[in-house]
Amino acid sequence: MLWTGEELQAALSARNADAFAASGISIDTRSIKPGDLFVALTAERDGHDYVAEALAKGAAGAMISRELGLDGHFLLVEDTLAGLTGLAAFARRRSAAKVIAVTGSVGKTTSKEMLRRALGGFGSVHAADASFNNHIGVPLTLARMPRDAEFAVLELGMNHPGEIAPLARLARPHVAVITAIARAHIGLMGSLEAIAAEKAAICLGLEPGGAAVLPADSAFFDQLKSFVPVAARCIGFGANESAQARLLNAASSADGCDVRGAIAGARAEFHLAAPGRHMAMNAMAALAACSALGLDIEKAAAALDGFLPFAGRGMRKVIEMRGGAAILLDESYNASGASLRAALEVLRLQPGRHVAVLGDMLELGEDERREHESLAAEVDASADILFACGPMMGFLFNLLPASKQGGYAADARALATIVQPALRPGDAVLVKGSYGSRMRDVVAALEAAHA
Repeated sequence: MLWTGEELQAALSARNADAFAASGISIDTRSIKPGDLFVALTAERDGHDYVAEALAKGAAGAMISRELGLDGHFLLVEDTLAGLTGLAAFARRRSAAKVIAVTGSVGKTTSKEMLRRALGGFGSVHAADASFNNHIGVPLTLARMPRDAEFAVLELGMNHPGEIAPLARLARPHVAVITAIARAHIGLMGSLEAIAAEKAAICLGLEPGGAAVLPADSAFFDQLKSFVPVAARCIGFGANESAQARLLNAASSADGCDVRGAIAGARAEFHLAAPGRHMAMNAMAALAACSALGLDIEKAAAALDGFLPFAGRGMRKVIEMRGGAAILLDESYNASGASLRAALEVLRLQPGRHVAVLGDMLELGEDERREHESLAAEVDASADILFACGPMMGFLFNLLPASKQGGYAADARALATIVQPALRPGDAVLVKGSYGSRMRDVVAALEAAHA
């Protein structure tokens, strides 16, 4: 049982609290399971409108902030998000797990998944299945943490100032990882220095004697290091000679990368089923975190051998079509200048005609047009043909030679109807854009058309 009735009451200042147990925590009736506690959040939708449905689907009870006149078990609180956060704090206090928290402008989710895999050989690992990294996702992940978990890996995200520190203090990590500092969200943050300061706030939640894993190759390394508490250690990772977790070599082919590194005096050699130097760097960050916990690096590296990227974040898929097949590089979940450059490097490694299908990078503020146009030379060097959607990618599209302008549309759904008939057997197709650009619609259309 995840939560006993006594624990639920102890974790909350609940009025009229029933003593019921819960086997899970849910905020969505579409995925709720019998025995779950349903938390009626009032964010985009009012969860109170779905409490009756949750109970009908077998929820053990619901956390609510107003009386509903329904039959069932309820925890009545002043604010349901604060209640969820209270459960998270209680779950963190009762747990003996070693907690690793990951943030960064790029590579957060991939590094989290690498850590899940690397730590799996040492004990039970709790980590969110999705990219639950905000003021709702982090408390939800903690509230779902089994009491007997030996490791927990949390992802902390932000797009406004002041968001990381409260999440870090809630998570209280033993190891804090910052993957990279790049221009993602710069339109909301104002400067790279502000982004670095916000990411560095993850160190403010470190447990005494903890460790911060920082990108040693970054121009902001010293700024990040200044946030590390005196009682904590700092471990740098990267190709820099001073890095304690040093990447010695990353040899990429079309479908993978052979990685060689040195961490805390130990050598690590393994193969990632994911090409690109950026993937090797994510792996070094994960291994540096394992080193900070005193784990066997060779064993952790062996666990990473064969690591595959996943949907939306670099997954390589075969699309069967009449006369042959094409390769789809699904990078549709998100995009920034740094991640797009890395994806273009992977596209260049592929055989066949290189097809780039790109949507707008968002949250870039006044620099958005310049940021998109600055990538034109790299897109020209990497792609044989470009399909684009969104107003900002339209500026980039217009800078390419006419021979490389495959097609432009206002949005992803319209672009999919142009891309699908233009593909040929042997093509390598990169699909990438910010989440709000909905490039996943292009991926879905391509997969459905060639299923």
